[in-house]
Amino acid sequence: QVQLEESGGGLVQAGGSLRLSCAASRRTFSNYAMGWFRQAPGKEREFVAAISWSGYSTYYTDSVKGRFTISRDNAKNTVYLQMNSLKPEDTALYYCAVRPGSVAYTTAYEYNYWGQGTQVTVSS
Repeated sequence: QVQLEESGGGLVQAGGSLRLSCAASRRTFSNYAMGWFRQAPGKEREFVAAISWSGYSTYYTDSVKGRFTISRDNAKNTVYLQMNSLKPEDTALYYCAVRPGSVAYTTAYEYNYWGQGTQVTVSS
């Protein structure tokens, strides 16, 4: 069982930045691909970014390309989401997710383990 704990959310003005972190409990973290998803009130959960276990392959939804950067530190069992130039439409509950294997996917059903989420609120 993998336990995930997100942190780094908060309230920020439009144009500001936040850095989300997701710490995984298991030592075998390096064998897992990681993803970030978000869910705004009244909307379905959507893909934000994903990273392969090696860190060499990264994927982003179009609306965050050029603004968000996903990275990972396998020695710390942690994945990060650096969010710059934040917009009010980025407001959501952000979840990190893990799937065994080296390849990252952009669909939620591919991920086996989920964190509880961290709230990001961007004011205009």
